[in-house]
Amino acid sequence: MIQTIWAWLSEPTNWSGPGGITAQTLEHLRLSFIALVVAALIAVPIGLYVGHTGRGKVVLVNVVSAFRAIPSLGVLLLAALLLLPRLRGELAFELPSLIVLVLLGVPPILAGVYAGIGQVDPAARDAARGMGMTGWQRLWRVEVPIALPLIFSGLRSSMLQIIATATIAAVVGLGGLGRFLIDGQANRAYDEMAGGALLVALLALVVDMLLGLLQRAVVSPGLADDERKVS
Repeated sequence: MIQTIWAWLSEPTNWSGPGGITAQTLEHLRLSFIALVVAALIAVPIGLYVGHTGRGKVVLVNVVSAFRAIPSLGVLLLAALLLLPRLRGELAFELPSLIVLVLLGVPPILAGVYAGIGQVDPAARDAARGMGMTGWQRLWRVEVPIALPLIFSGLRSSMLQIIATATIAAVVGLGGLGRFLIDGQANRAYDEMAGGALLVALLALVVDMLLGLLQRAVVSPGLADDERKVS
């Protein structure tokens, strides 16, 4: 089986053209990054607010738990059925997929931001308050920098789940690496199915590594060392 998978991956024709590995990988990344950005735009402000003010903790926990229990494929098909009659073009298929990916990507980011802000040492907050900082200044100058390791952990976890789940976009006819799984199953081309699954796993690892490098560049070395000691 390994030989047949390698033969499929090393076949030059499988990498070229609009349906090739290169094009489908780029499409997979496009959908994934759009979903991550939208999920972050939703989750980060909420997590900052709850972590900074302490309000809505119970609601936050319930929302995170509920979102994690969402059946991705079922929501995708339901969204497609509801939106297809109302939208035209590729958006009619892309929007349902993005809705599912965003719903899946919100909980890890929300949990990471809230946990990061919540674990800030109260002494640091008191010191900032004693220096005359406003609530807004304490949030962005003290709390967010200290919370960055956990915020990035949430982003990385969200991106891994989004990349892994973005394969279902092929169910409604979109591109991405899921195409190889769907088409391979339809044609009983198991080397194509296994190769596509391997590419999804490799893509997730590569993107996570790049986000890890970005985290190292952004997070203060002292905070990174503290996080490693805790872990």
